[in-house]
Amino acid sequence: MNLRSRVKICGITSPEQAASVAQAGADAIGIVFYAPSPRSVMDVSLAAEIANAVGPFVSVVGLFVDADRTAIESVLNRVPLSCIQFHGNESADFCSSFHRPFIKAVRMKPGLALNDVLVTYKHAQGILLDTYVKGVPGGTGEAFNWALVPKDSQIPIILAGGLTADNVGAAITTTSPYGVDVSGGVEVSPGIKDLNKVHAFIRNAKSE
Repeated sequence: MNLRSRVKICGITSPEQAASVAQAGADAIGIVFYAPSPRSVMDVSLAAEIANAVGPFVSVVGLFVDADRTAIESVLNRVPLSCIQFHGNESADFCSSFHRPFIKAVRMKPGLALNDVLVTYKHAQGILLDTYVKGVPGGTGEAFNWALVPKDSQIPIILAGGLTADNVGAAITTTSPYGVDVSGGVEVSPGIKDLNKVHAFIRNAKSE
């Protein structure tokens, strides 16, 4: 069991947001490089400003959904990402081929053989478990059955999907994850964070 779950605030869209979230105590921020998302940041120069706004001790995670190699490498060349988060159907070999720490997101679809996924993506630094909603790769705002989260995974588990300041404590108590990931649960509107909600979420997550 982890003594303290780490907190990632995803869907950051401005340097000011990034700095405020870091000051609130986030361990990591997420920048979304997926054009259909309302939280996407497709301007690489802006993404670099966001990444540089958090300071040296906050991880910057870049989220991609079935992006091609050229697009990912273009971002990596200009944005100081600590880690890549693959949120689509990327193969394990593809994820490993960038020689950068990576997280593989898994949508908890009924019948999913999660143990097989953990074996397939054994080189991932973390497996992010998110809610399955058909046609939506993430950011659904809905929770899944936390009883499905494995207790004995050799790969750090990051819990996502429908988390808020009100339920993150119970989520951590139930699943003992390495970390928790939130986006919509701390927003005024997609891509616009509510700093009061951010502070409350981080406080409740780290008090468990």
